[in-house]
Formats: sequence, C-alpha cells, structure tokens
Amino acid sequence: MSTQDYAARISQIIQDHQSEIGAEWVAQLEALTVRSNVVSKEQLRNHCQQFLAAFANAARAGELQNIDHRSWDEARDLLADISSTRARGGSTPSETATFVFSLKQPLFAHLSNGFAGDAEGLANASWTVTTLLDKLGLFTIESFQRTRDQIIVRQQQELLELSTPVVKLWNGILALPLIGTLDSARTQVVMENILQKIVDTGAAIAIIDITGVPTVDTLVAQHLMKTIAAARLMGADCIISGIRPQIAQTIVHLGVNLEDVTTKASLADAFVVALERTGTAIIKQGGKA
Repeated sequence: MSTQDYAARISQIIQDHQSEIGAEWVAQLEALTVRSNVVSKEQLRNHCQQFLAAFANAARAGELQNIDHRSWDEARDLLADISSTRARGGSTPSETATFVFSLKQPLFAHLSNGFAGDAEGLANASWTVTTLLDKLGLFTIESFQRTRDQIIVRQQQELLELSTPVVKLWNGILALPLIGTLDSARTQVVMENILQKIVDTGAAIAIIDITGVPTVDTLVAQHLMKTIAAARLMGADCIISGIRPQIAQTIVHLGVNLEDVTTKASLADAFVVALERTGTAIIKQGGKA
C-alpha cells in the first residue's frame, strides 16, 4: 500500500468516526491536566472538533511527513491560535502540548479497528500518525512559547514605563525618580519620557533623583549624562539628587566629570534650587520665608 493510500485510509477512518474520536478525546483531556478555569468544556470541544476536521482534510492530501506543506495550513493556523489563547489564559506548556499528544490514544484505537487483519498496515499507519502528531505537538509548544515571549517583552516594556514616571512638581519643574538598575534599555525609556514631558509642559528644570539607584558605575554615569544632554537640547536644565556619600565616593573614584551638573543630597534640596532658578519663593504662613 502506497503512502497516498495510507493517507486516504487514515483520513477516511477519522471522517467515519469523527464524533466518537472527538468524544473520547475530550473525555481524556478533561481527565488530564486541563484546568476548567483556563479552558472551558465548550471551548475544548470546539477546538477538538475543528482540529479533527482539519487533520482529516490535511491527511487526505497525502502529505503525512511534512507539516509545512500547504495542506496543513489550516491545522497549523488552528494550533497557533489555540496555543496563543492558552498562553494568554495562563495555561502551561505541558497542558497545551497535551491537547495534541492526547489524541494518540483514541485515534490509535480506531486505527486498530480500521486496519483489522492488516498488521503491517496498522504498524505503518500507527508509526506515521505518531510521527505526525509529535511534529504537530512540537509546533504547538513553539507557538505557545512565541506568544509567551511576546507577553514577557510587552510586560517588561510596561514595567519600564511604570518604573520611570515623570512628575510635575511645580510650574516649570519636573522630577524623575529612578529606582533600580539603570541600563541601556531603561535609559532609552527615561530619555523618551522626560523629553516628551518637557515638550508637553515647557519645563525649564528637570530633577533626576537617583536615591533608589543601588549603585553607580561608569555605565550608569554615562546613561545619566546622555539623559542630561538630551534634556538640555530641549532647553531644560537638569539637577541630580540623591547623591549619597557612597555614590559620591564612587563617582570621584571613577573620574566621572559632573562639574557642570548641579548635584544635591536629597530631592528636597534639589527642589529648593529649582524654585530659586525659576524665580519662585515659598512663603510660610505669617509672612516669614
């Protein structure tokens, strides 16, 4: 029997017993690791029915060795969509791969009946289907991981934006409190945020507070200088606050030149300087400054 004949026979067996295979498949999935809070039973049944139909159609084309063939486009697209949905819904890689791998048992049971009396045909059909489902299962895991990676990258970007808030302290005065390590990627976000805020508010002073930055090395200092230079190009002067004794010693030891940059020990001190530069005075009640 040729590969085309095996494919046609496998496809026919699936079509003839699609309802039974689907029911057995769903029951097996529900008994395994699929959690009801991640995938609903109705959604699970729909996915199984759609994939079985796509699997049978692709098998009919005779390409059972290469899942990249155009005949498998529908099945691959469906698996990619299922993987993406489960990745966003909190499912695990093993639960997602189980969707494909668990099809083996109900499918083999019907193949055994379909190839009854033909031991060689059953062996060939079983090996072909096993290899095919393994490839589809690996494709499912790869699709799942791509979606998970995209989610992680997006969350990292959102965390970067949240961790670099630009606050308007006063008319013409902005503050950028930095917490954590300052690397190249975060520096880019810092510069974009502060420059955009300068444009939006027309601020003349930007206070960069590094109280929450654990260490300052040459790279961190370079990132700070880039941010200051970018702000100056937009017409805003910068003040660095949060210079603790340890950081001051480190900056001196590194030989970083901050002579043309105003530095203060605390954000409050930097705010006072910023008020003076903008010609603003705070008057206490009672008329005394």
